[in-house]
Amino acid sequence: MSEIKVPDLGESISEGTIYKWLVKEGDTVGQGDVLAELETDKVNLEISAEEDGVISAILRQAGENVAVGEAIGVIGSAGEAAAPQAAGGSQPEAAPAASSASPAAAPAAAEAPAAAAQAPAAPEGAAAGTAALASPGARKLARERGIDLGEVSARDPIGRIGQADVNGHGAAGQGAAAPSAPAPQAAPAAAKPAAANAAPQQDGKAVERKRMSRRRLTIASRLVEAQQTAAMLTTFNEVDMTAILDIRKRRKDAFKEKHDVGLGFMSFFTKAVIGALKAYPLLNAEIDGEELLIKKFYDIGIAVSAKEGLVVPVVRDADRLSFPEIERQIGELAAKARANTLSLPELQGGTFTITNGGVFGSLLSTPILNTPQVGILGMHKIQLRPIALDEERTVNRPMMYIALSYDHRIVDGSEAVSFLVKVKELLEDPEALLLEG
Repeated sequence: MSEIKVPDLGESISEGTIYKWLVKEGDTVGQGDVLAELETDKVNLEISAEEDGVISAILRQAGENVAVGEAIGVIGSAGEAAAPQAAGGSQPEAAPAASSASPAAAPAAAEAPAAAAQAPAAPEGAAAGTAALASPGARKLARERGIDLGEVSARDPIGRIGQADVNGHGAAGQGAAAPSAPAPQAAPAAAKPAAANAAPQQDGKAVERKRMSRRRLTIASRLVEAQQTAAMLTTFNEVDMTAILDIRKRRKDAFKEKHDVGLGFMSFFTKAVIGALKAYPLLNAEIDGEELLIKKFYDIGIAVSAKEGLVVPVVRDADRLSFPEIERQIGELAAKARANTLSLPELQGGTFTITNGGVFGSLLSTPILNTPQVGILGMHKIQLRPIALDEERTVNRPMMYIALSYDHRIVDGSEAVSFLVKVKELLEDPEALLLEG
């Protein structure tokens, strides 16, 4: 027999939430089989079986928070799993108590009162121990519904009470409310599950209540933290994308054939950002107490929209990469983000972030800092706009608004504006990007 434990989740992550179980009690599993998915603040991880056997117990249910190293289930041999399953499948849970109080040949009608008569005595002695084995989710649910955990039967072979056990007890209590002794005690137990199961309403209109994922909760917390802790300002400029579009039009086929990757916009913007960071290094820093950490490396985070929420995988040492290497890495990281297969190291760190709202049609926005970074560049939709070349000539040009949000605690307005102008100049003269390396 072995315990299914929450694996090490990486630096700074001490707990996660069980997203879903892929097996159930009684299932036969082999070494390496995926048993459950665990949701953390940043990625979803798979928990695999470390040996062959049978799932003899699931100790923690989907939706429950679990800590690193905590046992969430048990794998036993086929023989170990068969005994509890046979006992539970052939007769009700109260049957052993009934058989000790009446002959085996007694009618079913006589067994029920006997079991009911003995029921109060058994939980009294085991109430404290059973409650101690209840999961946090089960304790919370029991408090909300006014259920005494000492009266809840656990399906877990080792006696641990889960949310499903509390739910089952609530349903049973609702049906048995009439014959129970004191009406004041029975009414809350019967009424609360009914209210919990009722469709939620607001002002008499139906609404849907849905639990936020751990990642969404983390995103919400970090965005609020960024706004509360940083003196965040945003400055704007616009870029004439004519030169870059011309290069892509002339070179994209040859680029694709030679490097087996498309020539997109992100490699140009990544190179331009690195050139500007070298000219204005405080945008590549962070605050550590009363000191500044000015970083001499360029790990650029690329914001990617995934099903579970925004993630920011990091292109390491981007200043040392060529255009095709940057495009390839960004493509691979984006594919992993959408498939939910990013590893924790691919999400950690980062010195500056680029986010592209233009892919969704955004014309202008104010990006929020990815703390503890002090700068983030927002790209937007390319749109033809009339541009005055001089007093007499106006032409239509493909223009993009760009935005720089920065932490005013260490970056002055003049430096932020100059940084954004540098990005603009490098993008409008792409050949200059080769000289900035």
